[in-house]
This record gives sequence, structure tokens and C-alpha cells, in this order.
Amino acid sequence: MPTISSFVCAGSLALSALLASQTAMAQTPAIFKYADLELGRQLIADNNCNACHAKKFGGDGSAIYRPQGRLTNAGLLRGMVEQCNTTLNLSLFPEEVTAIAAVLNQSHYRHKD
Repeated sequence: MPTISSFVCAGSLALSALLASQTAMAQTPAIFKYADLELGRQLIADNNCNACHAKKFGGDGSAIYRPQGRLTNAGLLRGMVEQCNTTLNLSLFPEEVTAIAAVLNQSHYRHKD
């Protein structure tokens, strides 16, 4: 039979998880609020983004991600992904561009605006 302390512990864990998710959401730029991160990851893989970046920038391609560089906010980051979409004729839908940009923001840029 569960004890009171096990209920308190489970409640504390649930509250901690809720607060962590709320904090993460508060730090997500509005432009990425409803972005499908799993879709973004899949599109990055499907479109060989890393291979293209490696070809253009050398190494593993990560040199393209310069958080202190030109892409100083979430909107500019999304615009850069849209530029790749247009230049490479990827035919991505707007929500797909946003999903990719949201993944890049989460993993490299960490814009909060």
C-alpha cells in the first residue's frame, strides 16, 4: 500500500516536470511556439542539411552555426532556413521551415525572442 510520502514524492516529481516544461515554453520564441520539433529533425535528415553544410563550410558543417553571428533573433534564423528552402528548391511548406528553424534554435542558437 502506498504511503503518504510516496504520494508527496510523486506529486513533487510531477510538479517539477510541469515547471520545467513551462520554463522551456517561456523561453521558446513566439515564432516557434507551435513548431513540430520531431518533424524538423526528420526534415533536416531527409534533406541532407548537414551534408550540404559540410560541403559548403567544411568539417562536419557545424561551422555554419554561429550563435554570435548574423542571425541575432528567431525571425532571422527562420528567414535563413527559408532562404535555403528557396535557393535549393526544397518545396517546404511554411510550417516545415518553422519546424527546422525551431530545431536549430533549440540545438544551436537558443534565441528567446
